[in-house]
Amino acid sequence: MPARPPSRGALVASAFGAAAVVVALCPPGSVQHVGPLASTRPLARVLPAALGVPPGGDDPADAATVLLGSPTASPTPAPAPDPDAPTAADLAAGIQRRTVAPAGGGEFDTVPGSAAAPGRGEVRTIRVEVERGLPVDGARFAEFVLATLNDDRGWGHDGAMTFARTDGDAPITVVLASPDTSARLCGDLRTHGTLSCRNGPRAVLTLHRWVNATDEYADNVTGYRQYVVNHEVGHALGHGHELCPGPGRPAPVMQQQTLGLKGCTQNPWPHPADVPSPAP
Repeated sequence: MPARPPSRGALVASAFGAAAVVVALCPPGSVQHVGPLASTRPLARVLPAALGVPPGGDDPADAATVLLGSPTASPTPAPAPDPDAPTAADLAAGIQRRTVAPAGGGEFDTVPGSAAAPGRGEVRTIRVEVERGLPVDGARFAEFVLATLNDDRGWGHDGAMTFARTDGDAPITVVLASPDTSARLCGDLRTHGTLSCRNGPRAVLTLHRWVNATDEYADNVTGYRQYVVNHEVGHALGHGHELCPGPGRPAPVMQQQTLGLKGCTQNPWPHPADVPSPAP
């Protein structure tokens, strides 16, 4: 069995025992009685050698430090990650914090400014609104919406149409709302604040899904956000729901993908086969 190391108490006892031996062996003239600490200085020099440890300085505490060890500072723990902090993808979609409160302010702010339609074809003008009090950058949200609608995989593919944005009147309004407000705007659809909808000229997107997407899109939240914009604006353009055409095939953008892919694969676009996805 390996020998146990001496305890701190044993070391202290050894120190005082050694000190007594040294005092007994020192000649009378070696101790100077000048001041309260003068008699300890020779011991401070002799004591470490008597104990077989390296000598310290003039301070008697040096020997105790060698014997007992200096206190060790505890390492500073790393801060825990903030679950409310947005990712880069969240920031690009206008999300500033990931916590979704049930209710917002109940009133809407129109994102100021306008953007010209970039492509050819019939111009469709939209207005973008964000419920007051949501942790959302309205300008970034509007940029995301317009970039999605004007992607060549979208409704404007091959010059079919192109989208502009205004802060005035528009035939289509894209709205980002809290769960409670989106449920109210969606009326009898009973979305419970977890589903988006189209209500007249409004494409109502619930913040709950804008932040969290769905389990089947957990690895592609940007794709889900593109899907829900295209799906609800698709209703405003007159398109109805479609079903999954078969296992392993891309889900139509007008399929209710939020309720499940039903064997199909993720697809945010009206025309996914015509334009390949950019390389990661």
